[in-house]
Parts: sequence; structure tokens; C-alpha cells
Amino acid sequence: MKDLSNRPDLPAEIARRRTFAIISHPDAGKTTLTEKFLLFGGAIQMAGQVRAKGEARRTRSDFMKLEQDRGISVSASAMSFEFGPYRFNLVDTPGHSDFSEDTYRTLTAVDAAIMVIDGAKGVESQTRKLFEVCRLRDLPILTFCNKMDREARDTFEIIDEIQENLAIDVTPASWPIGMGRDFLGCYDILNDRLELMDRADRNRVAESIKIEGLDDPKLAQHVPAEQLSKLREELEMAKELLPAFDRKSFLEGHLTPIWFGSAINSFGVKELMSGIGDFGPEPQPQTAAERQIAPEEGKVAGFVFKVQANMDPKHRDRVAFVRLASGHFERGMKLLHVRSKKPMAVSNPVLFLAADRELAEEAWAGDIIGIPNHGQLRIGDALTEGEALKFTGIPSFAPELLQNVRAGDPMKAKHLEKALMQFAEEGAAKVFKPSIGSGFVVGVVGPLQFDVLASRIEIEYSLPVRFEQSQFTSARWVTGPKADVEKFVNANKGHIAHDHDGDIVYLTRLQWDIDRIERDHPALKLSATKEMMV
Repeated sequence: MKDLSNRPDLPAEIARRRTFAIISHPDAGKTTLTEKFLLFGGAIQMAGQVRAKGEARRTRSDFMKLEQDRGISVSASAMSFEFGPYRFNLVDTPGHSDFSEDTYRTLTAVDAAIMVIDGAKGVESQTRKLFEVCRLRDLPILTFCNKMDREARDTFEIIDEIQENLAIDVTPASWPIGMGRDFLGCYDILNDRLELMDRADRNRVAESIKIEGLDDPKLAQHVPAEQLSKLREELEMAKELLPAFDRKSFLEGHLTPIWFGSAINSFGVKELMSGIGDFGPEPQPQTAAERQIAPEEGKVAGFVFKVQANMDPKHRDRVAFVRLASGHFERGMKLLHVRSKKPMAVSNPVLFLAADRELAEEAWAGDIIGIPNHGQLRIGDALTEGEALKFTGIPSFAPELLQNVRAGDPMKAKHLEKALMQFAEEGAAKVFKPSIGSGFVVGVVGPLQFDVLASRIEIEYSLPVRFEQSQFTSARWVTGPKADVEKFVNANKGHIAHDHDGDIVYLTRLQWDIDRIERDHPALKLSATKEMMV
């Protein structure tokens, strides 16, 4: 096995782990790329295209019924598999902007990100937003320019757009030969190889030809003269205009290597995977309020970055996704649940292959395990071998859309409350209980989330619900000196609600409401985000 780590202090099992997310604008091909990763990692035998009929359509990372029906990913799921000497922990993220909060939280649990862009569309709005989150965390980013087998933009134009829009240096790891119908494959710059695409079999990679530089006569046997001349000319320009690959700059988040390919044709995917393995970061230290937790520490520590309920409708379960920050975890261990100060025996931890799961006998720092539980674990919770740690930086955002929710059957109001509290703890929505009147106000980032919630409440709780327009348009968490908060609450009862943690929330109709409070109550802070640190 090759030397996998820059840091000789890391145990070999930790050093070989690569934990990363895939981010993209909707329709850039992220789900297809994820599927090909699983195919090449030996985790699945056949890729089931998103648009295929019947069961084949249910791509492995999309397990919720609404995702399957609409062909979009709306919840982040984690998958673990082997690739060569590496252990990959891949976290798929929602591409749809209505579910960006789930993505933001997911990015707190990974060490790197793959940014997928469409060769015809370049950098789109959602890509830009997600990239900014990566930048806040200094995450190293690898770029995959997809759909080169369709009409795409000029290669230099794509690279320029990434550099200008995202203010990051770009270095080509591969270079496309042709595009659309004329797309033959790529020249692998990092390994001096010619990679040819097989259009006949989408699950197979065509031949890889080792060459001795761009003047190797072997090239002419595989690439038509006109395309070969263009390739040599473009690479000469790229060498002058673009920086060479520098791993240090990449790991610091200043430089992104870009691969070109076609995920649906399985082309360019293996090179990208090798790039993550060979150049991507091993598990990185995680930040807690008290100190940094290094992965090589002997004692186990981890944090919950996602809770998913009812992944398996037959079992009505809740699974907490835990990123292990340090140590070597073994099944059956007793860990301290820091928020409740109670020990928790982790007897049935699972590793995921999307909706499939297997018992995790052991796991190491960098791994993502699932812990089935009955509601004890929430987003932001820490699990340790005794130390009272509070992991930081897991955000909760103020919703941009608010609606009232009513049960179709008024006698089932209690059932509705239970369902809503579950979704609030899962992070799928904000649920506010107004101080005056009955019912709940539900807040989300995008309108599609209301459809998902209504669908899930009906499927998982047999409870039809309807969402109705609310008089409120936004929400802010209220903090400040106790006496000032009490005075404020008493004076604004019609606007006050509590979230599922019991924290005070100010529901607003207009921006004027917020401006007035900031003017009349200078001791209070109205916040659009709440850190889920417990």
C-alpha cells in the first residue's frame, strides 16, 4: 500500500480515509456521478439511471419517496466504500436550493468537496452559494466539468468563469479532446495518459494509453490530426496561462484541480476518484468550543450533523449521522451523550450504502456512522468517551417562508405535533409554537420543502395536512439580558413563539418590525442564525 499520509502520526486506517461531499446546481449530474463512484468502488453492480423505468430509476442515494418520484435529491445521505487503498466516505447533498440548509450542515462533517458543473452552463447560482460555504470552512475543492459528450462551452471560457466568479485559481488535471459528438476523451495531464471514451457501454471505461508526452507518435494513432493539433496548441496555452498543480495550495482552498468528463458515460470518473485518493486530505482536526480534536487522539469523539427519520418505513426509526472526529470506535462502546450527561451504549451502529445499511463493527476518525435511536440524538450533539465537548459551527438558519399547518382531522392535533417535533429535530423544518392561539407555524428555506413535509407526514403518520398562508414572513431568535428579554416578550406577545428547543423566537411581518426592535431594544439581539451547539 502506498504512503497515504503527509502526517506520519496518523494511524494507517485513519490516513487512508477520504471524507468528502459532492456539491452542484440541480441537474449538473451529481446523482449520476455519485452512482458511478459506487459502481467503481464495487458497492453496486449496475448503475440504474435516474431516468430509467421502474425500480432501476431508484438511484441508490435517493431513498425518500418524493426524491424517487421527482428524480431530485432532497436529503443528504452518506455512503462508505473502498477504492484501491482508500476508504471513501461520500456524503451526497441536496442539489435543490430549497434544501440548502441540509447541505450547509453536511459540509461541517467533511474534509473536502467535489464541485460538479455542467459543461454547457458553467457556474450557476446554487454552485456559487455552496462554494461560498466551502470557502468559509477553507475546504479543498476538486472540480468535475460534466456532460462533455454534449455541446459544451470552450474549455478556457469555463476555467475563466470559475476563476472570476469564485475567485479561486484553477489548474487542469485533464484536458478535453473535442466536445459533443466529437468528444473523444481527455488527455490526463497529471499522469501523461490518453483516456478514450467508450460510447458503446456506459458502465465501462475505455482504454487508457500511457504516452511519453504530447509529441509521442502513439497519439496520432488514436486522435485525428486536426483534434491533435488543437489539443497541443491548447495545452501549450494552458501551460503559460494557468498554474501547475500545487497540493499545498489545493489543501488550503486556494486552488482547484479540474477534470473533464461525462458521468453518464462513466468517463473521467475514475481519474477524479484517483485524484481524491492521491491528493485529497486525510481526516482533519475538528473544532470544539474547548479545543481542537485531532483525529489521531486515542479516545473516541464525534458529533451529529444530520438526523434522518423513517429511512426504513417498516421500522419507523430515526438515525443520527455521526462524524467521528477522533479515535477508534468499536460496536458496543459506551459513549457519553454530552447534552444529557448520560451514557449511551452504541450497540447497533450502521455504515451506509444509501438506504442499505450494515452493522458497523468498528469505525475510525473520518468515518460517518449511523446510530439508530428514539429521539435522544439531535443535530449538534456530541458523543465522547467522557469529555464534555461542544462541537461548533453547525448552523441553523432563519426560514425564508412561513406557513400555518393544520391536520386534516382536527382530532389528530396531537399526532401532528409529534410529527412536527420529529421533523424539527431532524432539521427538515423550523417549527414554532406561537404564544397566543393554537396550532403551529412551520418555516422552511424553499417552497418545495412544504411539499416534502406534507408528503412525509401523510406517508409516515397517515395524517393528511394542509399548509396555509401565515401573517408572518420571517423569524428571528431573540437573545439578551434576562430582564430585557422578559420585558420584550410581555410587550410583543402577538409576535412571540418558541422553537422546538424552547428558545424564544420573534415572528415578523415586515422588515420594519425588525428595525423597530433594534431601535427600541438595543440590549437585545435578533439573529437570523442559531448555532446548533449543545
